Amino acid sequence: MARILILGGGFGGLAVARTLRDRRPDSDDEIILVDKQSHFLVGFRKSWVLVGESTLEEGLRPIADQSTAGVRVIQGEIEAIDPDARAATVDGERIEADVLVVALGAELYPEKIPGFSEHAHSVYDRAGVEAAREALQSFTGGRVVVGIFGEVIKCPAAPYEMALLVHEQLSTRGVDFELEVFTPKPGSLPVAGPAACDALDGRLAAHGIRFGANKQAVRVDAEAVVFADGSRSAYDLLLGIAPHRAPQVVRNSALTQSAPWLPVDSRTLETSFDGVYAIGDVARVMMAVGKPMPKAGVFAEGMGMTVGERIAANLAGESPTAEFNGEGGCYLEVGNGQAMLVTGNFLADPRPDVHLTEPSVEQLQQKFDFEAEHLREWFA
Repeated sequence: MARILILGGGFGGLAVARTLRDRRPDSDDEIILVDKQSHFLVGFRKSWVLVGESTLEEGLRPIADQSTAGVRVIQGEIEAIDPDARAATVDGERIEADVLVVALGAELYPEKIPGFSEHAHSVYDRAGVEAAREALQSFTGGRVVVGIFGEVIKCPAAPYEMALLVHEQLSTRGVDFELEVFTPKPGSLPVAGPAACDALDGRLAAHGIRFGANKQAVRVDAEAVVFADGSRSAYDLLLGIAPHRAPQVVRNSALTQSAPWLPVDSRTLETSFDGVYAIGDVARVMMAVGKPMPKAGVFAEGMGMTVGERIAANLAGESPTAEFNGEGGCYLEVGNGQAMLVTGNFLADPRPDVHLTEPSVEQLQQKFDFEAEHLREWFA
């Protein structure tokens, strides 16, 4: 009997557990899934919550339901990770395993920006986005700023989606407003190339949304965001995407090797420790251009399936052949019942093969279906 310890119950962790059970249905493997959260949530639902189209509760599903699929679920705080022993300490209990999978995602780091917690609504946070929804509903006019405060964030397209949906809602309500979105990056979606950036920038401009690139925020004052070059963006309502970082328990371990994120083999997701994998937002998967791959749930799922396949092959005494292909994308709602798709092969050589599709009603329906199908298949 083998014990597989999976830290994290998001897209990646669930994909590992489900793939292992599918590939080894008759085995006596012990699959342990640990997460401090009690419920799973598809992250892009936050955009719908922000503009009042849906609630978080409608998308929440108990992670404990995985027990019906032969997975032992532990809800608890992961206090330490020992990669040499493939072990973790959870609420004071040390759990050792034959294989360890780290799928702990990224944590928000609002304290990196002085004044962020006091003045910005943190729209990537479950509690923060609900507070932002209330603030948006009561907003009667002025300047709205959607700000990206870190170089690395989950789902890089989501801030622009939020800006477009906020614009649509306020316009429908007849509110007198100005809207701006800024990023520290040199373009809106650099990984997708100049043409995609131009297309998205043009769509923002067509709606009168001001876009600022290369805007590195250094602090948030009561009425304005202050940037490294001394410029300022005044606001009446600030919707912020806080900086991200690897969770503290990962940074406290030997896993990151002093890097900001956990380095892995881009195809096998193996770490430098024998029998230890890392997947999803916590992992640093490098593209051929020498930059890290974007972070999104669909990529975490693909990595999780790859790792599940590789573990299953090893346990069966076979040589694993599954590799992460880097394919996938993110939906970007643009209002008017339509969505675009940032999609392609992010691990293509010599550079990512990524493009931005034209908006369509069908792609918005695909986004709805993506959530519905995952919740039905994983939590039926």
